[in-house]
Amino acid sequence: MLDLAFPPRCAICGRAGQHGVCPDCEKTLPYLETPLREEAGFGQCAVPLRYEGAVREALLRFKFHGARSAAEGLGLLLGRCAAEELGGAFDVVTWAPVSEKRRRRRGYDQSELLAREAARLWDTAPEPMLRKTRDNPPQSGLDAAARRGNVRGVYEAARPERIEGRRVLLVDDIVTTGSTLTECVRVLTAAGAKSVVCACVASATEQTHKER
Repeated sequence: MLDLAFPPRCAICGRAGQHGVCPDCEKTLPYLETPLREEAGFGQCAVPLRYEGAVREALLRFKFHGARSAAEGLGLLLGRCAAEELGGAFDVVTWAPVSEKRRRRRGYDQSELLAREAARLWDTAPEPMLRKTRDNPPQSGLDAAARRGNVRGVYEAARPERIEGRRVLLVDDIVTTGSTLTECVRVLTAAGAKSVVCACVASATEQTHKER
């Protein structure tokens, strides 16, 4: 009934009648040769795709133009990559939240939707562990130093009692410099998380990210 009222669409090309990602798109996606990224600030991050071409357009539609149905396909790609690269490294899933103001304006939190779709692979649901305390400017268009300053202190632990001792998978949509992931990991660790690993849909270079 839902498919009749709201026909599913490919998360990448928008083809109607297709749940997730259609076979044609799946063959041509810009997969990363090394899907496990590791940096001092946020540790390990599983990322299946490069932020370019059709993937970039799909994520922009998803984030800014109401294409929330794309979460099904994008979240599945993210979840599969996390399972392959980080399997056994976490026991709970959460996400890097947008501010309440931005959530109201968009009608949803894109990273929460991604986390919910990814968590289906483990027959579970993500848990809210972080809260954004202010509506800081978007990260797009900022250099690395400005990005770090822009997110410093904007997150807090939402449920510290549910964080302590847990091994957390933190989900976000795009990773560029890793400033958002680094700040979220810092807050989760300070709240007592035993460990934190990350997963994002796509990895962007500075050049492609500044085009947004």
